[in-house]
Amino acid sequence: MSGGPTGAADVPVGYAQLWRADPGAWSTAGTAWRNLAGPVRQRADALTARIGALRPGWSGAASAAAQRRIGDLRTGLTDVLPALVEVDQVLAELGARLGAAKARLGAEVARAESGGLRVDRTGAVRPDPARVAQTGPAVVHARAGIRGALTLAGAADREAAGRLAELTTAAVRGWVSVPPAYRPGPGAGPAEVSRWWAGLSAAERRWLVGREPDRIGRLDGLPAAARDQANRLLLGDRREQLLVRRLALRHPLPAGPLEASRRVRLAAVEASLRGLDGLTERLAAGGAPRAYLLGLDPAGDGRAVVALGNPDRASSVLTYVPGMTSDLADAPAELGRAARVLQRCAALGPGEEAAAVLWLDYDAPDFLTEAAGTRQAEDAGPALHRFQEGLRAAHEGPPARQTVLGHSYGSLVVGAAARDHGLGADALVFVGSPGVGVDHAADLRMPAGEVWSSTAPDDVIRLALPPDELARRALLAGTPLGPALTVLDGHGERLWFGADPSAPGFGGRRFPSAPHGHTGYWDPDNPALDGMARIVLGR
Repeated sequence: MSGGPTGAADVPVGYAQLWRADPGAWSTAGTAWRNLAGPVRQRADALTARIGALRPGWSGAASAAAQRRIGDLRTGLTDVLPALVEVDQVLAELGARLGAAKARLGAEVARAESGGLRVDRTGAVRPDPARVAQTGPAVVHARAGIRGALTLAGAADREAAGRLAELTTAAVRGWVSVPPAYRPGPGAGPAEVSRWWAGLSAAERRWLVGREPDRIGRLDGLPAAARDQANRLLLGDRREQLLVRRLALRHPLPAGPLEASRRVRLAAVEASLRGLDGLTERLAAGGAPRAYLLGLDPAGDGRAVVALGNPDRASSVLTYVPGMTSDLADAPAELGRAARVLQRCAALGPGEEAAAVLWLDYDAPDFLTEAAGTRQAEDAGPALHRFQEGLRAAHEGPPARQTVLGHSYGSLVVGAAARDHGLGADALVFVGSPGVGVDHAADLRMPAGEVWSSTAPDDVIRLALPPDELARRALLAGTPLGPALTVLDGHGERLWFGADPSAPGFGGRRFPSAPHGHTGYWDPDNPALDGMARIVLGR
Protein backbone atom coordinates (compact mmCIF):
# COMPACT_ATOMS: atom_id res chain seq x y z
CA MET A 1 0.00 0.00 0.00
CA SER A 2 2.87 2.30 0.83
CA GLY A 3 4.37 3.03 -2.54
CA GLY A 4 1.90 0.69 -4.29
CA PRO A 5 2.09 -3.08 -4.75
CA THR A 6 5.74 -2.92 -5.90
CA GLY A 7 6.87 -0.55 -3.16
CA ALA A 8 9.26 -1.38 -0.34
CA ALA A 9 8.02 -4.40 1.54
CA ASP A 10 9.41 -3.27 4.90
CA VAL A 11 7.44 0.00 5.12
CA PRO A 12 4.64 -0.45 7.69
CA VAL A 13 1.07 0.61 7.00
CA GLY A 14 0.21 3.65 9.10
CA TYR A 15 -3.07 4.61 10.74
CA ALA A 16 -3.73 7.51 8.34
CA GLN A 17 -2.91 5.35 5.31
CA LEU A 18 -5.35 2.65 6.29
CA TRP A 19 -8.04 5.15 7.24
CA ARG A 20 -7.82 6.74 3.77
CA ALA A 21 -7.34 3.47 1.87
CA ASP A 22 -9.77 2.51 -0.87
CA PRO A 23 -9.78 -1.32 -0.90
CA GLY A 24 -12.13 -1.39 -3.88
CA ALA A 25 -9.53 0.33 -6.06
CA TRP A 26 -7.25 -2.70 -5.80
CA SER A 27 -10.06 -4.99 -6.85
CA THR A 28 -10.81 -2.72 -9.80
CA ALA A 29 -7.16 -2.81 -10.84
CA GLY A 30 -7.19 -6.60 -10.66
CA THR A 31 -10.28 -6.80 -12.85
CA ALA A 32 -8.55 -4.61 -15.44
CA TRP A 33 -5.62 -7.04 -15.56
CA ARG A 34 -7.96 -10.02 -15.85
CA ASN A 35 -9.88 -8.33 -18.66
CA LEU A 36 -6.70 -8.33 -20.75
CA ALA A 37 -7.27 -12.06 -21.17
CA GLY A 38 -9.99 -11.41 -23.77
CA PRO A 39 -7.76 -9.53 -26.24
CA VAL A 40 -4.94 -12.04 -25.64
CA ARG A 41 -7.25 -14.94 -26.48
CA GLN A 42 -8.47 -13.14 -29.61
CA ARG A 43 -4.90 -12.65 -30.80
CA ALA A 44 -4.10 -16.31 -30.07
CA ASP A 45 -7.20 -17.43 -31.99
CA ALA A 46 -6.16 -15.22 -34.92
CA LEU A 47 -2.78 -16.96 -35.01
CA THR A 48 -4.53 -20.33 -35.00
CA ALA A 49 -6.60 -19.20 -37.97
CA ARG A 50 -3.39 -18.07 -39.69
CA ILE A 51 -1.88 -21.55 -39.30
CA GLY A 52 -5.05 -23.06 -40.76
CA ALA A 53 -4.86 -20.72 -43.74
CA LEU A 54 -1.27 -21.71 -44.50
CA ARG A 55 -1.79 -25.45 -44.63
CA PRO A 56 -3.89 -25.98 -47.79
CA GLY A 57 -1.73 -24.05 -50.26
CA TRP A 58 1.79 -24.17 -48.89
CA SER A 59 3.89 -27.21 -48.06
CA GLY A 60 7.52 -28.05 -47.57
CA ALA A 61 10.19 -27.06 -45.07
CA ALA A 62 9.47 -23.35 -45.21
CA SER A 63 5.76 -23.94 -44.56
CA ALA A 64 6.52 -26.23 -41.61
CA ALA A 65 8.92 -23.67 -40.15
CA ALA A 66 6.36 -20.88 -40.52
CA GLN A 67 3.67 -22.94 -38.87
CA ARG A 68 6.00 -23.81 -35.98
CA ARG A 69 6.90 -20.17 -35.50
CA ILE A 70 3.27 -19.07 -35.48
CA GLY A 71 2.47 -21.94 -33.11
CA ASP A 72 5.24 -20.78 -30.75
CA LEU A 73 3.85 -17.25 -30.81
CA ARG A 74 0.39 -18.57 -29.99
CA THR A 75 1.74 -20.65 -27.10
CA GLY A 76 3.61 -17.61 -25.80
CA LEU A 77 0.35 -15.69 -25.70
CA THR A 78 -1.70 -18.42 -24.05
CA ASP A 79 1.02 -18.98 -21.43
CA VAL A 80 0.33 -15.45 -20.18
CA LEU A 81 -3.36 -16.12 -19.48
CA PRO A 82 -2.97 -17.77 -16.05
CA ALA A 83 -0.70 -14.94 -14.96
CA LEU A 84 -3.36 -12.35 -15.80
CA VAL A 85 -5.83 -14.22 -13.59
CA GLU A 86 -3.17 -14.51 -10.87
CA VAL A 87 -2.60 -10.75 -10.83
CA ASP A 88 -6.33 -10.30 -10.41
CA GLN A 89 -6.33 -12.80 -7.55
CA VAL A 90 -3.45 -11.05 -5.77
CA LEU A 91 -5.01 -7.59 -6.05
CA ALA A 92 -8.51 -8.80 -5.18
CA GLU A 93 -7.19 -10.58 -2.07
CA LEU A 94 -5.21 -7.48 -1.13
CA GLY A 95 -8.37 -5.41 -1.45
CA ALA A 96 -10.38 -7.91 0.60
CA ARG A 97 -7.80 -8.04 3.39
CA LEU A 98 -7.41 -4.27 3.44
CA GLY A 99 -11.19 -4.01 3.60
CA ALA A 100 -11.22 -6.38 6.58
CA ALA A 101 -8.42 -4.42 8.25
CA LYS A 102 -10.18 -1.11 7.64
CA ALA A 103 -13.47 -2.48 9.01
CA ARG A 104 -11.64 -3.74 12.09
CA LEU A 105 -9.96 -0.35 12.51
CA GLY A 106 -13.29 1.46 12.26
CA ALA A 107 -14.87 -0.89 14.80
CA GLU A 108 -11.99 -0.41 17.25
CA VAL A 109 -12.09 3.37 16.94
CA ALA A 110 -15.85 3.45 17.41
CA ARG A 111 -15.56 1.21 20.47
CA ALA A 112 -12.85 3.40 21.94
CA GLU A 113 -14.76 6.64 21.39
CA SER A 114 -17.97 5.20 22.80
CA GLY A 115 -15.99 4.27 25.90
CA GLY A 116 -14.80 7.79 26.60
CA LEU A 117 -11.50 7.72 24.70
CA ARG A 118 -10.20 9.88 21.87
CA VAL A 119 -8.29 8.65 18.83
CA ASP A 120 -6.35 11.29 16.91
CA ARG A 121 -5.24 11.34 13.26
CA THR A 122 -2.14 9.32 14.01
CA GLY A 123 -4.02 6.60 15.87
CA ALA A 124 -2.90 7.73 19.32
CA VAL A 125 -5.42 6.85 22.07
CA ARG A 126 -6.01 9.17 25.03
CA PRO A 127 -8.77 9.78 27.57
CA ASP A 128 -11.38 12.31 26.43
CA PRO A 129 -11.26 15.15 28.99
CA ALA A 130 -14.86 16.08 28.16
CA ARG A 131 -16.08 12.68 29.36
CA VAL A 132 -15.44 10.36 32.25
CA ALA A 133 -11.72 9.74 32.38
CA GLN A 134 -10.69 6.32 31.11
CA THR A 135 -7.23 5.03 31.84
CA GLY A 136 -5.38 1.77 32.16
CA PRO A 137 -6.99 -1.32 30.62
CA ALA A 138 -9.37 0.57 28.31
CA VAL A 139 -6.53 2.52 26.69
CA VAL A 140 -4.34 -0.56 26.42
CA HIS A 141 -7.18 -2.53 24.83
CA ALA A 142 -7.94 0.22 22.30
CA ARG A 143 -4.29 0.56 21.33
CA ALA A 144 -3.97 -3.20 20.89
CA GLY A 145 -7.07 -3.31 18.69
CA ILE A 146 -5.82 -0.52 16.44
CA ARG A 147 -2.38 -2.10 16.27
CA GLY A 148 -3.97 -5.41 15.27
CA ALA A 149 -5.80 -3.78 12.35
CA LEU A 150 -2.60 -2.08 11.16
CA THR A 151 -0.70 -5.35 11.47
CA LEU A 152 -3.28 -7.12 9.29
CA ALA A 153 -3.02 -4.39 6.65
CA GLY A 154 0.78 -4.46 6.73
CA ALA A 155 0.88 -8.23 6.30
CA ALA A 156 -1.51 -8.02 3.34
CA ASP A 157 0.60 -5.29 1.75
CA ARG A 158 3.87 -7.20 2.16
CA GLU A 159 2.42 -10.44 0.82
CA ALA A 160 0.89 -8.79 -2.25
CA ALA A 161 4.16 -7.00 -2.99
CA GLY A 162 6.06 -10.27 -2.76
CA ARG A 163 3.68 -12.19 -4.99
CA LEU A 164 3.68 -9.45 -7.63
CA ALA A 165 7.46 -9.23 -7.52
CA GLU A 166 7.65 -12.99 -8.14
CA LEU A 167 5.27 -12.63 -11.10
CA THR A 168 7.43 -9.84 -12.50
CA THR A 169 10.51 -12.07 -12.28
CA ALA A 170 8.65 -14.91 -13.99
CA ALA A 171 7.61 -12.59 -16.82
CA VAL A 172 11.23 -11.64 -17.43
CA ARG A 173 12.57 -15.20 -17.28
CA GLY A 174 9.69 -16.82 -19.15
CA TRP A 175 6.46 -18.31 -17.90
CA VAL A 176 7.02 -21.97 -18.60
CA SER A 177 9.58 -24.52 -17.47
CA VAL A 178 9.84 -28.23 -18.16
CA PRO A 179 6.79 -30.17 -16.94
CA PRO A 180 7.00 -32.01 -13.63
CA ALA A 181 7.81 -35.70 -13.91
CA TYR A 182 5.13 -36.91 -11.50
CA ARG A 183 1.37 -36.45 -11.22
CA PRO A 184 -0.79 -37.78 -8.37
CA GLY A 185 -2.76 -40.87 -9.35
CA PRO A 186 -6.58 -41.01 -9.49
CA GLY A 187 -6.81 -42.37 -5.95
CA ALA A 188 -4.58 -39.75 -4.34
CA GLY A 189 -6.14 -38.05 -1.34
CA PRO A 190 -6.23 -34.28 -0.82
CA ALA A 191 -3.36 -34.37 1.69
CA GLU A 192 -1.11 -36.17 -0.81
CA VAL A 193 -2.13 -33.75 -3.56
CA SER A 194 -1.31 -30.81 -1.29
CA ARG A 195 2.15 -32.19 -0.48
CA TRP A 196 2.86 -32.79 -4.17
CA TRP A 197 1.88 -29.24 -5.07
CA ALA A 198 4.01 -27.79 -2.27
CA GLY A 199 7.05 -29.60 -3.69
CA LEU A 200 6.74 -28.03 -7.16
CA SER A 201 8.46 -24.88 -8.29
CA ALA A 202 6.38 -21.84 -9.20
CA ALA A 203 7.26 -22.38 -12.86
CA GLU A 204 6.18 -26.03 -12.74
CA ARG A 205 2.87 -25.01 -11.21
CA ARG A 206 2.28 -22.49 -13.98
CA TRP A 207 3.10 -25.13 -16.58
CA LEU A 208 0.48 -27.44 -15.12
CA VAL A 209 -2.18 -24.74 -14.88
CA GLY A 210 -1.60 -23.63 -18.46
CA ARG A 211 -1.07 -27.02 -20.10
CA GLU A 212 -3.21 -29.36 -17.97
CA PRO A 213 -6.04 -27.16 -16.69
CA ASP A 214 -8.59 -29.98 -16.74
CA ARG A 215 -6.47 -31.98 -14.27
CA ILE A 216 -5.60 -29.05 -12.02
CA GLY A 217 -9.10 -27.58 -11.97
CA ARG A 218 -10.67 -30.61 -10.29
CA LEU A 219 -7.97 -31.74 -7.83
CA ASP A 220 -9.13 -31.43 -4.22
CA GLY A 221 -6.24 -30.36 -2.02
CA LEU A 222 -4.87 -27.76 -4.45
CA PRO A 223 -5.06 -24.05 -3.60
CA ALA A 224 -8.25 -22.29 -4.65
CA ALA A 225 -6.15 -19.83 -6.66
CA ALA A 226 -4.64 -22.57 -8.86
CA ARG A 227 -8.00 -24.27 -9.44
CA ASP A 228 -9.60 -20.93 -10.28
CA GLN A 229 -6.92 -20.11 -12.85
CA ALA A 230 -7.27 -23.53 -14.48
CA ASN A 231 -11.07 -23.58 -14.59
CA ARG A 232 -11.29 -20.08 -15.99
CA LEU A 233 -9.08 -21.21 -18.87
CA LEU A 234 -11.66 -23.91 -19.60
CA LEU A 235 -14.75 -21.68 -19.51
CA GLY A 236 -14.83 -21.17 -23.27
CA ASP A 237 -14.50 -24.91 -23.94
CA ARG A 238 -17.27 -25.69 -21.45
CA ARG A 239 -19.63 -23.28 -23.17
CA GLU A 240 -18.69 -24.70 -26.56
CA GLN A 241 -19.68 -28.19 -25.35
CA LEU A 242 -23.14 -26.91 -24.49
CA LEU A 243 -23.45 -25.10 -27.82
CA VAL A 244 -22.59 -28.31 -29.69
CA ARG A 245 -25.23 -30.20 -27.70
CA ARG A 246 -27.79 -27.50 -28.43
CA LEU A 247 -27.00 -27.59 -32.15
CA ALA A 248 -27.44 -31.36 -32.23
CA LEU A 249 -30.88 -31.01 -30.63
CA ARG A 250 -32.13 -28.19 -32.83
CA HIS A 251 -33.56 -30.41 -35.59
CA PRO A 252 -37.24 -31.39 -34.99
CA LEU A 253 -38.28 -35.02 -35.17
CA PRO A 254 -41.64 -36.48 -36.20
CA ALA A 255 -44.30 -36.01 -33.57
CA GLY A 256 -44.13 -38.60 -30.85
CA PRO A 257 -42.16 -39.60 -27.76
CA LEU A 258 -38.77 -38.98 -29.38
CA GLU A 259 -39.74 -35.43 -30.34
CA ALA A 260 -41.06 -34.77 -26.83
CA SER A 261 -37.79 -36.07 -25.39
CA ARG A 262 -35.78 -33.87 -27.78
CA ARG A 263 -37.67 -30.78 -26.66
CA VAL A 264 -37.10 -31.58 -22.99
CA ARG A 265 -33.38 -32.12 -23.55
CA LEU A 266 -33.09 -28.97 -25.65
CA ALA A 267 -34.79 -26.93 -22.94
CA ALA A 268 -32.39 -28.39 -20.36
CA VAL A 269 -29.34 -27.50 -22.46
CA GLU A 270 -30.60 -23.96 -23.00
CA ALA A 271 -31.21 -23.62 -19.24
CA SER A 272 -27.66 -24.84 -18.59
CA LEU A 273 -26.33 -22.26 -21.03
CA ARG A 274 -28.20 -19.50 -19.21
CA GLY A 275 -26.83 -20.78 -15.90
CA LEU A 276 -23.29 -20.91 -17.25
CA ASP A 277 -23.63 -17.39 -18.65
CA GLY A 278 -24.89 -16.20 -15.27
CA LEU A 279 -21.91 -17.77 -13.53
CA THR A 280 -19.55 -16.29 -16.11
CA GLU A 281 -21.03 -12.85 -15.46
CA ARG A 282 -20.43 -13.27 -11.72
CA LEU A 283 -16.89 -14.49 -12.35
CA ALA A 284 -16.21 -11.42 -14.49
CA ALA A 285 -17.62 -8.98 -11.94
CA GLY A 286 -15.25 -6.80 -9.98
CA GLY A 287 -15.59 -5.90 -6.34
CA ALA A 288 -15.64 -8.01 -3.23
CA PRO A 289 -15.97 -10.82 -2.62
CA ARG A 290 -14.05 -12.20 -5.57
CA ALA A 291 -15.43 -15.43 -7.03
CA TYR A 292 -13.18 -18.49 -7.39
CA LEU A 293 -14.21 -21.18 -9.87
CA LEU A 294 -13.26 -24.47 -8.19
CA GLY A 295 -15.10 -26.82 -10.52
CA LEU A 296 -17.36 -26.84 -13.58
CA ASP A 297 -18.81 -29.72 -15.58
CA PRO A 298 -21.53 -29.14 -18.21
CA ALA A 299 -22.28 -32.86 -18.68
CA GLY A 300 -25.77 -34.02 -17.82
CA ASP A 301 -27.60 -31.41 -15.74
CA GLY A 302 -24.29 -29.70 -15.06
CA ARG A 303 -22.25 -29.19 -11.89
CA ALA A 304 -20.42 -26.22 -10.40
CA VAL A 305 -18.30 -25.42 -7.36
CA VAL A 306 -17.78 -21.69 -6.76
CA ALA A 307 -16.29 -19.89 -3.78
CA LEU A 308 -16.98 -16.29 -2.82
CA GLY A 309 -13.79 -15.13 -1.19
CA ASN A 310 -10.68 -17.29 -0.99
CA PRO A 311 -11.44 -20.25 1.31
CA ASP A 312 -7.71 -20.88 1.77
CA ARG A 313 -7.27 -17.51 3.49
CA ALA A 314 -10.55 -17.08 5.39
CA SER A 315 -10.90 -17.74 9.10
CA SER A 316 -14.51 -18.93 8.61
CA VAL A 317 -15.63 -20.99 5.60
CA LEU A 318 -19.15 -22.10 4.67
CA THR A 319 -19.83 -24.95 2.24
CA TYR A 320 -23.44 -24.81 1.05
CA VAL A 321 -25.04 -27.93 -0.50
CA PRO A 322 -28.38 -27.21 -2.27
CA GLY A 323 -31.20 -29.69 -2.68
CA MET A 324 -33.60 -31.23 -5.17
CA THR A 325 -33.60 -30.00 -8.83
CA SER A 326 -30.38 -28.01 -8.34
CA ASP A 327 -28.19 -28.02 -11.43
CA LEU A 328 -26.04 -25.72 -13.53
CA ALA A 329 -29.11 -23.70 -14.52
CA ASP A 330 -29.75 -22.92 -10.84
CA ALA A 331 -26.13 -22.21 -9.91
CA PRO A 332 -26.32 -18.37 -10.09
CA ALA A 333 -29.37 -18.26 -7.80
CA GLU A 334 -27.89 -20.80 -5.38
CA LEU A 335 -24.66 -18.82 -5.30
CA GLY A 336 -26.76 -15.80 -4.35
CA ARG A 337 -27.93 -17.65 -1.23
CA ALA A 338 -24.35 -18.31 -0.20
CA ALA A 339 -23.60 -14.64 -0.82
CA ARG A 340 -26.39 -13.53 1.51
CA VAL A 341 -24.96 -15.57 4.36
CA LEU A 342 -21.55 -14.03 3.67
CA GLN A 343 -23.04 -10.54 3.73
CA ARG A 344 -24.58 -11.22 7.14
CA CYS A 345 -21.23 -12.54 8.35
CA ALA A 346 -19.62 -9.25 7.31
CA ALA A 347 -22.32 -7.26 9.15
CA LEU A 348 -22.06 -9.35 12.32
CA GLY A 349 -18.28 -9.62 12.35
CA PRO A 350 -16.66 -6.50 10.84
CA GLY A 351 -13.07 -7.22 9.92
CA GLU A 352 -13.41 -11.01 10.02
CA GLU A 353 -12.39 -12.81 6.86
CA ALA A 354 -15.04 -15.29 5.73
CA ALA A 355 -15.68 -17.24 2.53
CA ALA A 356 -18.69 -19.17 1.23
CA VAL A 357 -18.63 -22.06 -1.25
CA LEU A 358 -21.52 -23.31 -3.38
CA TRP A 359 -20.92 -27.06 -3.67
CA LEU A 360 -23.10 -28.32 -6.48
CA ASP A 361 -20.96 -31.31 -7.42
CA TYR A 362 -23.56 -34.06 -7.26
CA ASP A 363 -26.51 -35.30 -9.28
CA ALA A 364 -29.42 -33.74 -7.39
CA PRO A 365 -32.82 -35.44 -7.83
CA ASP A 366 -35.01 -33.95 -10.54
CA PHE A 367 -38.28 -35.61 -9.53
CA LEU A 368 -40.06 -36.56 -6.33
CA THR A 369 -39.68 -40.23 -7.21
CA GLU A 370 -35.89 -39.77 -7.17
CA ALA A 371 -35.96 -37.55 -4.10
CA ALA A 372 -37.78 -40.29 -2.19
CA GLY A 373 -34.61 -42.41 -2.26
CA THR A 374 -31.18 -42.05 -0.68
CA ARG A 375 -29.05 -43.24 -3.61
CA GLN A 376 -28.07 -39.84 -4.98
CA ALA A 377 -27.23 -38.53 -1.52
CA GLU A 378 -25.11 -41.56 -0.74
CA ASP A 379 -23.38 -41.36 -4.15
CA ALA A 380 -22.44 -37.75 -3.35
CA GLY A 381 -20.88 -38.61 0.01
CA PRO A 382 -17.32 -39.49 -1.09
CA ALA A 383 -17.02 -36.34 -3.23
CA LEU A 384 -18.24 -34.03 -0.43
CA HIS A 385 -15.91 -35.75 2.05
CA ARG A 386 -12.97 -35.32 -0.33
CA PHE A 387 -13.82 -31.68 -1.00
CA GLN A 388 -13.91 -30.82 2.70
CA GLU A 389 -10.64 -32.66 3.26
CA GLY A 390 -9.22 -30.61 0.38
CA LEU A 391 -10.27 -27.35 2.05
CA ARG A 392 -8.44 -28.44 5.19
CA ALA A 393 -5.32 -29.48 3.28
CA ALA A 394 -5.10 -26.31 1.17
CA HIS A 395 -5.80 -23.82 3.96
CA GLU A 396 -3.06 -21.36 4.87
CA GLY A 397 -2.31 -20.30 8.42
CA PRO A 398 -4.35 -21.36 11.46
CA PRO A 399 -7.21 -23.79 10.65
CA ALA A 400 -10.44 -22.12 9.60
CA ARG A 401 -13.79 -22.81 11.19
CA GLN A 402 -15.46 -25.00 8.55
CA THR A 403 -19.26 -25.16 8.39
CA VAL A 404 -21.24 -27.37 6.00
CA LEU A 405 -24.87 -26.40 5.37
CA GLY A 406 -27.43 -28.54 3.58
CA HIS A 407 -30.84 -27.39 2.40
CA SER A 408 -33.71 -29.79 1.75
CA TYR A 409 -32.34 -32.91 -0.01
CA GLY A 410 -28.89 -31.32 0.39
CA SER A 411 -29.24 -31.88 4.14
CA LEU A 412 -29.48 -35.62 3.46
CA VAL A 413 -26.34 -35.35 1.30
CA VAL A 414 -24.50 -33.69 4.20
CA GLY A 415 -25.86 -36.12 6.77
CA ALA A 416 -25.01 -39.21 4.72
CA ALA A 417 -21.48 -37.93 4.05
CA ALA A 418 -20.89 -37.21 7.75
CA ARG A 419 -22.36 -40.58 8.77
CA ASP A 420 -20.58 -42.75 6.21
CA HIS A 421 -17.29 -40.94 5.56
CA GLY A 422 -16.87 -38.16 8.10
CA LEU A 423 -16.65 -34.50 7.15
CA GLY A 424 -13.76 -32.14 7.72
CA ALA A 425 -16.09 -29.66 9.39
CA ASP A 426 -16.52 -27.95 12.74
CA ALA A 427 -20.30 -27.50 12.40
CA LEU A 428 -23.18 -28.92 10.39
CA VAL A 429 -26.31 -26.92 9.60
CA PHE A 430 -29.59 -28.29 8.21
CA VAL A 431 -32.40 -26.05 6.94
CA GLY A 432 -35.73 -27.28 5.57
CA SER A 433 -34.62 -30.87 6.12
CA PRO A 434 -36.64 -34.03 5.32
CA GLY A 435 -34.28 -35.96 7.64
CA VAL A 436 -30.54 -36.48 7.44
CA GLY A 437 -30.24 -40.26 7.47
CA VAL A 438 -29.53 -40.71 11.20
CA ASP A 439 -31.64 -40.86 14.33
CA HIS A 440 -29.42 -38.74 16.57
CA ALA A 441 -26.92 -35.91 16.19
CA ALA A 442 -24.21 -38.08 17.76
CA ASP A 443 -24.34 -40.37 14.70
CA LEU A 444 -22.92 -37.54 12.57
CA ARG A 445 -19.52 -37.66 14.29
CA MET A 446 -19.40 -33.95 15.02
CA PRO A 447 -18.23 -32.03 18.11
CA ALA A 448 -20.87 -31.73 20.81
CA GLY A 449 -23.20 -28.79 20.26
CA GLU A 450 -22.18 -28.24 16.63
CA VAL A 451 -25.13 -29.82 14.83
CA TRP A 452 -27.75 -27.18 14.06
CA SER A 453 -31.15 -27.18 12.40
CA SER A 454 -34.00 -24.85 11.50
CA THR A 455 -37.41 -25.57 9.97
CA ALA A 456 -39.86 -22.78 9.19
CA PRO A 457 -43.32 -23.26 10.69
CA ASP A 458 -44.90 -23.16 7.22
CA ASP A 459 -42.25 -25.23 5.41
CA VAL A 460 -43.93 -27.95 3.36
CA ILE A 461 -41.05 -30.26 4.22
CA ARG A 462 -43.03 -30.98 7.39
CA LEU A 463 -45.29 -33.06 5.13
CA ALA A 464 -42.35 -35.37 4.32
CA LEU A 465 -43.53 -37.97 6.82
CA PRO A 466 -42.45 -41.62 6.70
CA PRO A 467 -44.80 -43.96 4.80
CA ASP A 468 -46.13 -45.67 7.91
CA GLU A 469 -47.06 -42.34 9.50
CA LEU A 470 -48.74 -41.16 6.31
CA ALA A 471 -50.75 -44.40 6.20
CA ARG A 472 -51.76 -44.04 9.84
CA ARG A 473 -52.95 -40.47 9.40
CA ALA A 474 -54.82 -41.36 6.24
CA LEU A 475 -56.55 -44.15 8.05
CA LEU A 476 -57.49 -41.96 10.99
CA ALA A 477 -58.67 -39.10 8.84
CA GLY A 478 -60.60 -41.30 6.46
CA THR A 479 -59.40 -39.45 3.35
CA PRO A 480 -55.99 -38.87 1.71
CA LEU A 481 -56.35 -35.10 2.07
CA GLY A 482 -57.30 -35.03 5.73
CA PRO A 483 -53.87 -35.51 7.31
CA ALA A 484 -52.29 -32.96 4.98
CA LEU A 485 -54.64 -30.36 6.37
CA THR A 486 -53.70 -31.08 9.97
CA VAL A 487 -50.04 -32.05 9.84
CA LEU A 488 -48.83 -28.44 10.03
CA ASP A 489 -50.43 -28.17 13.46
CA GLY A 490 -47.57 -30.13 14.96
CA HIS A 491 -44.01 -31.17 14.18
CA GLY A 492 -43.44 -34.86 14.63
CA GLU A 493 -40.20 -36.58 15.60
CA ARG A 494 -39.92 -38.61 12.36
CA LEU A 495 -39.58 -37.50 8.76
CA TRP A 496 -39.05 -39.32 5.48
CA PHE A 497 -35.30 -39.83 5.99
CA GLY A 498 -35.29 -40.49 9.72
CA ALA A 499 -35.48 -38.38 12.84
CA ASP A 500 -36.36 -34.73 12.38
CA PRO A 501 -33.13 -32.77 13.06
CA SER A 502 -35.23 -29.85 14.34
CA ALA A 503 -37.01 -32.02 16.93
CA PRO A 504 -35.85 -31.86 20.56
CA GLY A 505 -35.15 -35.58 20.66
CA PHE A 506 -32.58 -35.42 17.86
CA GLY A 507 -29.95 -33.94 20.14
CA GLY A 508 -28.95 -31.03 17.93
CA ARG A 509 -29.40 -27.31 18.46
CA ARG A 510 -32.20 -25.33 16.88
CA PHE A 511 -32.21 -21.77 15.62
CA PRO A 512 -35.39 -19.91 14.68
CA SER A 513 -36.95 -19.23 11.30
CA ALA A 514 -39.92 -17.02 10.52
CA PRO A 515 -42.75 -18.35 8.30
CA HIS A 516 -40.99 -18.02 4.93
CA GLY A 517 -41.82 -21.38 3.36
CA HIS A 518 -39.31 -23.90 2.06
CA THR A 519 -36.94 -21.53 0.28
CA GLY A 520 -37.13 -18.38 2.42
CA TYR A 521 -34.38 -19.14 4.92
CA TRP A 522 -32.15 -16.63 3.12
CA ASP A 523 -34.72 -13.81 3.02
CA PRO A 524 -33.29 -10.62 4.57
CA ASP A 525 -36.02 -10.37 7.23
CA ASN A 526 -35.80 -14.01 8.29
CA PRO A 527 -33.93 -14.56 11.59
CA ALA A 528 -32.69 -17.84 10.09
CA LEU A 529 -30.24 -15.82 7.98
CA ASP A 530 -28.65 -14.34 11.10
CA GLY A 531 -28.66 -17.78 12.66
CA MET A 532 -26.70 -19.29 9.78
CA ALA A 533 -24.18 -16.44 9.78
CA ARG A 534 -23.61 -16.69 13.54
CA ILE A 535 -22.94 -20.41 13.26
CA VAL A 536 -20.46 -19.82 10.42
CA LEU A 537 -18.62 -17.28 12.60
CA GLY A 538 -18.81 -19.51 15.66
CA ARG A 539 -20.86 -17.08 17.75
